[in-house]
Amino acid sequence: MKQNLKYYPKARTKTFHFDHVHIQWNQQVPLHQQETWELSYIITGSGARIIGDVVENFSKGEVILIPPNIPHCWSFDESVHDSEGKIENITIVFENAFLESCKNLFPELFPAISELQTNENAISFKNELLGRIQVLMTSMIHQNGIERLSSFIKLLEVISYCKEMLVVGRPVTENKKEKKLQEVYLFILSNFQRNISLEEISKSAGMQKSSFCVFFKKMTGKSFFTYLTEFRIESSCQMLSKTKLSVAEICIASGFSDIPYYNRVFKRVKNMTPTQFRKKSSEKVFPSPDRAIV
Repeated sequence: MKQNLKYYPKARTKTFHFDHVHIQWNQQVPLHQQETWELSYIITGSGARIIGDVVENFSKGEVILIPPNIPHCWSFDESVHDSEGKIENITIVFENAFLESCKNLFPELFPAISELQTNENAISFKNELLGRIQVLMTSMIHQNGIERLSSFIKLLEVISYCKEMLVVGRPVTENKKEKKLQEVYLFILSNFQRNISLEEISKSAGMQKSSFCVFFKKMTGKSFFTYLTEFRIESSCQMLSKTKLSVAEICIASGFSDIPYYNRVFKRVKNMTPTQFRKKSSEKVFPSPDRAIV
């Protein structure tokens, strides 16, 4: 299976590209990479994403910084949306040349930007810093060009000195095995909600079934179906936390065809039932009075 990599063009008329979208869940850009930096904020929606060599589930609120030339894509769950049935996010794309110009023109920014440029991995922000970044990016929606530029420079300062972050993706090497594994991840991301046979996934990777099983186990430390099952469970967790779908509906939407089997696997992986997980997630969002922090 060939990767359908798309490359964003460099900005020509603006310092950076600001894109605020409110669209249907399946209208996102497919797997792509570009020579620019990208800062993405998921306002509404959840699902699964690929960033470099990492495949993970995501939910609303995350802000991720992706350095140049790391392939990435978000696959949104069609059942998680706002009252209009849409997802919403903000993406800011900027060139490394702009960062270099800022360092040359504004000595005050030199330390911050130099720190930012040392980062090679995609990172996710958290805690108080995440809230500050969310506020800054949201404020840019209704700003004019000059105001956005001011906010963007403030963003650069904030994210450059970030110490509370998680690595959520790394560059993909030219190693053929790593490239092949990413193709498999992309196939899983696009097809995990339906039945996937060993024959189908092996064929998509251009390998014999026995060779594929050995390859996947060696690359990930897990069998393909163990990985697929765990990925489906994590996806169902997102739906249990973020939607009002029934457990039966979530079972089907996450790729399981048998509800009792789904319940057994979920309990084995999470040490609780789907219903217990949903209740626990709800308590975290809306803590009872006796558990609230005063």
